[in-house]
Amino acid sequence: MRNQKSKINNQKIIKIAITGGKGGTGKSTIAILFANKLVKEIEKVASSATRRGGGVILCDCDVECPNDYLLLGQKLKKPQKKVYAEFPKLNKTKCKKCGLCAKTCRNNAIFQPPGKYPVFIKDLCSGCGACWIVCPHGAIEPEKEEVGQIFVNKIKDNFWLITGSAKPGLEETGPIVSQTKKFALNLAKKNKANYILFDTAPGIHCPVISAILDCDLAYAVTEPTPMGAHDLNLILDLCQKLKVKTKIILNQANLGDKTEIENITKKYKIKIDKEIPYSKKLVKAYSQGKLLNFFI
Repeated sequence: MRNQKSKINNQKIIKIAITGGKGGTGKSTIAILFANKLVKEIEKVASSATRRGGGVILCDCDVECPNDYLLLGQKLKKPQKKVYAEFPKLNKTKCKKCGLCAKTCRNNAIFQPPGKYPVFIKDLCSGCGACWIVCPHGAIEPEKEEVGQIFVNKIKDNFWLITGSAKPGLEETGPIVSQTKKFALNLAKKNKANYILFDTAPGIHCPVISAILDCDLAYAVTEPTPMGAHDLNLILDLCQKLKVKTKIILNQANLGDKTEIENITKKYKIKIDKEIPYSKKLVKAYSQGKLLNFFI
């Protein structure tokens, strides 16, 4: 988190992912504390320059279980945008049961018994459109369906929270993350924000990849435990493959043995950027949804 102050007047919107292979390491807490820190720095620069500063947008990309708004003591009200995806619908009058659609689907979302009509398994479908493109008879038509929503909370004059939320039970949430990121970027341009922080879901699956892609920097949040070390290795490997510069934040640093974490930092030649000790005061603010004015 160091040396960010000199970049505040930079016209480029700096995109930072707050991520981590393991859930429960404090990723969302770190994202909010980091946003608080940047907002405070922008306010100082604006005050000293007797002008209004830019701003910070915190974008919650954990669309299956967003919780940044809860930690900030906010409520999600009317969605600013609905997110739609297209899924295949079969027109049996045109279908010749050729099976080409089932052979083409990379997600195995189409099941077709011999001599029968294809069956679309929506839970496996990514909505890529390959099946209706490849069908030589025009028997598959795209059908639009609402899959998620995007909410906006204005926390302060220079601090916005964007929340992406997926429809319950939806398997493929990558497109919702992409749409939420796009919405946040457009809002950042409109309000001349300096930073966008993308709070990703835990893990290394498609929605996490969607959130990290095209970011200028990623902070991998971990903890000094064997599970924390294992999943840190996974997320660093992913960021390396995505060619995204990565720094490490070690949360609850004084509660465990960080030897395994240090071994991984040597493997990837990445130093621990910041160590955050366990704090009862922070836990209390977290449990009460009062992280907005908490600083470390």
